[in-house]
Amino acid sequence: MARRRRNGRNVHGILLLNKPVGISSNAALQVVKRLFNANKAGHTGSLDQLASGLLPICLGEATKFSGFLLDADKYYQAECALGVTTTTADAEGEVLQTRDVEAINKHDIDNIIKKFIGTTEQVPPMYSALKHKGQALYKLARQGKTIERKARSITIYDLQLKNWTKDRLDIEVHCSKGTYIRTLAEDIGEALGCGAHISALHRFGVGKYRDMFDIATLEDYANQGGLEALDNLLLPMDTILHYPKVILSSDIAYYFKQGQAVQVAKAPTDGFVKLFTDEAIFLGLGKILEDGRIAPKRLINL
Repeated sequence: MARRRRNGRNVHGILLLNKPVGISSNAALQVVKRLFNANKAGHTGSLDQLASGLLPICLGEATKFSGFLLDADKYYQAECALGVTTTTADAEGEVLQTRDVEAINKHDIDNIIKKFIGTTEQVPPMYSALKHKGQALYKLARQGKTIERKARSITIYDLQLKNWTKDRLDIEVHCSKGTYIRTLAEDIGEALGCGAHISALHRFGVGKYRDMFDIATLEDYANQGGLEALDNLLLPMDTILHYPKVILSSDIAYYFKQGQAVQVAKAPTDGFVKLFTDEAIFLGLGKILEDGRIAPKRLINL
């Protein structure tokens, strides 16, 4: 069978996209891929259609490092509607129950929110992109099926109340990977005795990334400056990796690129390192071996 030819150009880097409400993460990815005329692209962790905010998109060789962003901490601003629980734990679901919110007070809210900070076990919701036997859970949920899910360890590093009205909480969350804010909202609602669901969600940070571009801005850059203007918005792919930097001489870099472990003076003694040539060209990720050599872990191909 003939190999499928890729259309588009080889472009490498990371775009920080502000995904709008109302489209899927994959649909947003396809818009970026089209604007950049890129032959390879992938996003790093889905945002629901209801959610907006930071969706890092890796283009070209940067996709080799997307897993490091999947593992990064996340930062969210969430609006929680109190007194109403839904099938999906967000505003798109059908109402399951309505309860009174008159007895809720700020003192109780402050005390309850504090209890969610730290490491705990969270059961992923049925309406999620997790898969069971190759099928997304949300698709099974839409068929009326419920699959037993194992609780996963998550960490809420910080949880702040930003605003409260009688039937709404606005919170800001700094959490570990794998945290479902919809489930967090449900749990806070149950702890308050009234139930809750997410009515709006915005992700404003992934790891150290904050600034982002919306689709309209990207289209303006494309119309005014073309592909060159768009490429200037990309971050270097090595910014994903928060490891020590090691410079290789041209001779050592040659052997490293051939897949050989190399000895580098004054290199770290363990862990991962990101490698550059002495001309500041990024080579990829390496791992320190027990004998002190640096072995290629993930190389880029430019």
